[in-house]
Amino acid sequence: MQIHYLFEENSILNHFLGQIRNVNVQNDSMRFRRNIERIGEVMALELSKDLHYMDVEIKTPLGIKKTTEIEDKLVLCSILRAGLPLHLGFLNYFDNAENGFVSAYRHHPNNDEFFDILVEYQAVPNINNKTLLLIDPMLATGQSMVAVFNKLMEKGQPKEIHIAVIIAAPEGVAFLEENLPDSCHLWVATLDEKLNDKKYIVPGLGDAGDLAYGNKL
Repeated sequence: MQIHYLFEENSILNHFLGQIRNVNVQNDSMRFRRNIERIGEVMALELSKDLHYMDVEIKTPLGIKKTTEIEDKLVLCSILRAGLPLHLGFLNYFDNAENGFVSAYRHHPNNDEFFDILVEYQAVPNINNKTLLLIDPMLATGQSMVAVFNKLMEKGQPKEIHIAVIIAAPEGVAFLEENLPDSCHLWVATLDEKLNDKKYIVPGLGDAGDLAYGNKL
């Protein structure tokens, strides 16, 4: 797997990352969602450098200008519900992309710390021979991402696969490396220290879905 760590160079991305972590800022849910969206825009810009382009000629009022346009047929796919504001940030830049949405969540059958991943709702376009961008803010254990990936692969075979996450734990990155094809690209805005006993990222930021949309039952 090809891994791209975006935090290694100073940019406005690190400023937005600091704000979504800050307990004095993140309690403003509108600001939290907007910062996640802006992070998506920055990540989309960085990821765009790895896409394929074709030469075109643009007619202006005063002449002809040679330039390039994205050649890839893009499909953005987000994991509900936390992925929605990040999805919007990517869509602001890749506005011609098709869009897919999948639900995945931790299911605790015995009401203890053990959980498995349930993937239920799916609304996904044809992904055959297209460039798939799979988006989720948090990469903790990596189990949700792999479960969603496997479900999507039942629907078709993309030409290229890019996975974009904001905050990752080393355990999640390792799990993806073990369970996803070597040809996948993983884009990580920042890498945190570890998972705690409940498999949450430390220092992390809390529950991204709750911070964006309110507490769930």
